[in-house]
Amino acid sequence: MSDTVFPAGELMKGKRGLVMGVANKNSIAWGIAQQLAAQGAEIAFSYQDEALERRVRPLVESLPCEPFMVQADVTNDESMDACFKALEDKWGTIDFLVHAIAFAGKDELVGSFTENTTREGWRRAMDISAFSFVDAGKRASHLMPNGGSMVTLTYLGSERVVPSYNVMGVAKAALEASTRYMARDLGPKDIRVNALSAGPMRTLAMAGISGGKALMRTGREWSMMKQDTKMEGVAGAALYLLSDLGFSCTGETLHVDAGFHAVAVPSMDDDD
Repeated sequence: MSDTVFPAGELMKGKRGLVMGVANKNSIAWGIAQQLAAQGAEIAFSYQDEALERRVRPLVESLPCEPFMVQADVTNDESMDACFKALEDKWGTIDFLVHAIAFAGKDELVGSFTENTTREGWRRAMDISAFSFVDAGKRASHLMPNGGSMVTLTYLGSERVVPSYNVMGVAKAALEASTRYMARDLGPKDIRVNALSAGPMRTLAMAGISGGKALMRTGREWSMMKQDTKMEGVAGAALYLLSDLGFSCTGETLHVDAGFHAVAVPSMDDDD
């Protein structure tokens, strides 16, 4: 199962769903997928292009479930139509959706938010990082006649100013608001919609942010637990929300960051 080992179980036995956004073995989406597979889920993985498929396929083939990959460009309606048609043809219905897709231009993830954010950069960040969840969620809900659960990934930069996070923080705020509105619309259909706000982790997304290493260090030093956010914790929280354990939990943004989000001022030494 690669680097992260999760305890085996049957919490997701008989459940099928789509995981969007695996980029490599360090992706949070991959950690979540490993946990779901360890609990008996059948999983489909979307990929944007052939280069990403080649990178992700060895990971998918390492799982105990049957490898199932489908192309999906979230900026293209025809590609999304084909993706969810493939899911319907394969399984008929699904039970869960994991959305871990976000993007902003590198030039806009450095320095001044006000000066560096362009009209096109704003539109692109909102389209890929926020609207894609609304679109995927709508399509997934049509394949959930018996209810289901959806989870997206966000970050504290949606609530507080984080250096260089810039337009991505604004897009994540839109994503979290979208999560609540989707939860309201889909709740009567027994579909739960939640967001996971993970602390800084060593992912491609973090590597793309100027000062990412400093964010990692600060997240550890200021957190209540004085530790890095662990993949096992984020994946476990996703399992709770996606499995039957998460009944009655919807419209929530669940922080998994060793308590960092609740700290206003870091602890000071008595001698200072």
